[in-house]
Amino acid sequence: MYRISELAAQLGLSRSTLLYYEKRGLLCGRRASNGYRLYGEQDLQRVRLLQQLQAGGLTLSECKQALEAKLDRTVLSRRLAELEAEIAHKQQAHSLLSALLGRGSLRDWHTQADKLAPDAHRNWLEQQGFDEQQSLYLKWLSKDMNEHDTYMADFMAVFHQLERWGPGNDADTRKALAHIPFAPQNVLDIGCGKGFASELLARETQAQITAVDNEAEAIQSLAQRLQHKGLDKRVTPLCASMTALPFAPGSFDLLWAESSAYIMGFAAALNAWRPLLSSAGCLMVSDLVWLNDAPSEQARIFWQQEYPDMQAIAVRLAQIEQAGFEVLAHFTLSQQAWADYYEPLKTEVTRRLSHQPNSLALQDMAREITIYEQYLGEFGYQMFVLQRTD
Repeated sequence: MYRISELAAQLGLSRSTLLYYEKRGLLCGRRASNGYRLYGEQDLQRVRLLQQLQAGGLTLSECKQALEAKLDRTVLSRRLAELEAEIAHKQQAHSLLSALLGRGSLRDWHTQADKLAPDAHRNWLEQQGFDEQQSLYLKWLSKDMNEHDTYMADFMAVFHQLERWGPGNDADTRKALAHIPFAPQNVLDIGCGKGFASELLARETQAQITAVDNEAEAIQSLAQRLQHKGLDKRVTPLCASMTALPFAPGSFDLLWAESSAYIMGFAAALNAWRPLLSSAGCLMVSDLVWLNDAPSEQARIFWQQEYPDMQAIAVRLAQIEQAGFEVLAHFTLSQQAWADYYEPLKTEVTRRLSHQPNSLALQDMAREITIYEQYLGEFGYQMFVLQRTD
């Protein structure tokens, strides 16, 4: 026989816990003649079995029922479902904490954070030491701060070999320019990249052109090319953020933005850039859109991850009107413009993958090339020629 203190010591429990069990009817001691509670071997084993049942997540009431009657499978099934949900939650927590310590991928987490709280996510990245340019590259390219430096090194190694950094060609740029209803005098090329549109605008107009991009190496390359071609007096390259352009309202009569509005979000870009235009000034902006009402699942899944705000043309036209613009013309970028970008890209990516098969950047680019080859026509770039309405 055990006194209550002895039973507690055997079970590794407190005296108060055993008294509580007795109050709940889980344990029944006997009084000795001297008033002490006494418990037998069966009491010891009953509490040990109770502890085993509690390890399965059962409440004391459910444990009592299991000890005194046949197991209730409904109760057990409910507890199992709750436990599985808790385990899944803890596994997610473990994965996130491990990734934040650099022991796993943060790609899905960054994507979700940017979707749910884009401004807070960007501010948080700045606190972690990422400047604006790095934050934008992380959002649209690497998607993982742990792998960012390696990813961007592989990415830029490819793009430094390319002439164009996105789909486009002179014929489509010239076609859009033909819809501008006046001779522009002051032009801002936003997100100019290596400046092919800037060059064409300089050749085709008499305007003074400011070409802006946040990639310093692209701006340096453009400056050298302009000087070589004698266009450096007409075109001013500027390394600056396109999300906070350093110009006074009404500074330009034409804004040119090929494949760059997505960085801010199409609607946000329209609203941010409109004040830079003089009265009745024009904006040429292109954006990736769905051309098919029911795109293939693989294409839809890919672009949902790479460009979640991708919309049909009708949605963009409604946003354009709401932002205070009239549509003068819009047309789909030619297949040749895509080929002029993707064919050199494919050659470079294929060459590098042969000796860097584990590069995430190269794998991502290869995946995008496959989507282009299989599904172009379900999506495309739409060139919108707009005029400010006052």
